[in-house]
Amino acid sequence: MSNQQQKWLYLCLLSLVWGSSFILMKKALLGVTPIQLGALRMLFTAIFLLSVAPKSLKKIQKKHYKYIVYTALAGTFIPGFLFAFAITSIDSAVVSILNSLTPFFTLILGALIFGFAFKRTQLYGILIGLVGTLILILNGAVVNPNQNYWFALLIIIASVGYAFNANMVKKYLHDLNALSIVTGNFLLLIVPALIVLAFTGFFSTFSFQDKILIKSLGYLVVLSVLGTGVAKTIYNKLVHISDPVFSSSVTYLIPLVAIFWGVLDGEKLSPLQIFAGSIILLGVYLVNKKK
Repeated sequence: MSNQQQKWLYLCLLSLVWGSSFILMKKALLGVTPIQLGALRMLFTAIFLLSVAPKSLKKIQKKHYKYIVYTALAGTFIPGFLFAFAITSIDSAVVSILNSLTPFFTLILGALIFGFAFKRTQLYGILIGLVGTLILILNGAVVNPNQNYWFALLIIIASVGYAFNANMVKKYLHDLNALSIVTGNFLLLIVPALIVLAFTGFFSTFSFQDKILIKSLGYLVVLSVLGTGVAKTIYNKLVHISDPVFSSSVTYLIPLVAIFWGVLDGEKLSPLQIFAGSIILLGVYLVNKKK
């Protein structure tokens, strides 16, 4: 399979997995708090990765660890909590739509800070995708007037973190395989996640008799293994074989999947949002269009 085919295959897989992550977070929050969700997700993912890929850590050299720390914080630790809080006040589909700002920040930060060049068509694709995103947000505010859109700021901050992560992986960790990066990230997050979880009182209140909690943990296990461990490995591989802007354009496809799950769960979807989704797809195409 050529790199071009792999790029699109990985993009589609990530769209399906990450697009389903938002409804899983929404369901998991029925039994845990946002802070507990963020910390447990990191711990479950770390356990999974260290169980299946401990040897990948041997490939990490001393020069890599500084950037492993940066990507762990910017791409996982901080966004993990921000998304958990945002989804308590905004529909899961809308949260995924707001995450579509990631390619824009990736392009801007890549050019201004990391020295990456970009094609004119990529910029057009980003701008068209943003237009689609804005239509979705504004129409969502009309359809769901009772939601607190101040929480959208949390997703914007998380998107900046994802943008830093993508650019750092491409520039400073290009010689390290994707699985090693992700496993290294979550190895470093075990202690901080445990500390955060302890302060929430989770260990003192946990009970196997709490059926809602056990069900929430089930959703979290699926979210952690597929939505974080496997997906982040695929994402870093995608960054390696393409570029940060194309890789982050997965956030333009994620809302299409998230909206589908949201509608099944009773969230509202208007014809204008479907039209906006088509605009987003056009933006993704232009981001990867060759000259």
